[in-house]
Amino acid sequence: MSIPTITVESLNKSFGHRQVLDDVSFRVIPGEMVALIGPSGSGKSTLLRHLVGLTCANRHSGGRVTLMEREIQSAGRLRRARRSERCRTGYIFQQFNLVGRLSVLTNVLIGTLGSMPRLRSLLGRFTDEERQRALACLARVGLEEMVHQRANTLSGGQMQRVAIARVLMQDAEVILADEPIASLDPRSAREVMEILSRIHAEDGRTVVITLHQVDVARRYCHRAIALKDGRLYFDGAIGELTDERLQALYENAGLDELRAGEPSATTPALGAVKNTAPRKVAPAMV
Repeated sequence: MSIPTITVESLNKSFGHRQVLDDVSFRVIPGEMVALIGPSGSGKSTLLRHLVGLTCANRHSGGRVTLMEREIQSAGRLRRARRSERCRTGYIFQQFNLVGRLSVLTNVLIGTLGSMPRLRSLLGRFTDEERQRALACLARVGLEEMVHQRANTLSGGQMQRVAIARVLMQDAEVILADEPIASLDPRSAREVMEILSRIHAEDGRTVVITLHQVDVARRYCHRAIALKDGRLYFDGAIGELTDERLQALYENAGLDELRAGEPSATTPALGAVKNTAPRKVAPAMV
């Protein structure tokens, strides 16, 4: 039996009087590629940020998050972690988070700062071996010809690929991607998803990605976790996401949000809404 890579137990989060996450629990096993879906405002990005301690759950709520057997937070309190432990998780932001005035190569090298001796990381001195690794990471995302180009001269899709290369340089075992294709054109979005899918398949890394586009989730992910109004609505195989369940999940969002993103020839057309309510699937247990 595999030890879960990610465990979330009874997570609650409020902003003022608004309950953003309501008793959310699930597990992710090693090597899964999971889509985190749901309407805008359902709590997807907030949940992802909890997994790395960028957001803290409600105090005294009893919620708990563990990542690779290390407790990230419990009962609204963050746990301290060594730099080497933090490096095991890579986070890809929607807005890339690159240093625009630095070269593509240097932005990728930044991914190794957390594992370097502290003094050398403060000075920003990289070894030849680290530079070669960075070049190899850029080759994996198809940007080996742009190593000396400034990051702020790249397109959005290219910037996101640099961000992925930075996570590879970090040698993260778990990749968390928050809406990585939300601001990209269809071609760039497809390239980014193909890269993430290939990294997952070739390296066996665990990937959790928040997506608005259900068609994209169906094409690239094997499992979906869906949030609705901050609650766990669905957790199961992507093939079990029937049109009826999707219609109920996005009932107040309209079909534009439901079908947004790259069209796929293999994605079935959405059917009419039936009067049967979807069954909530219990979180996958290991």
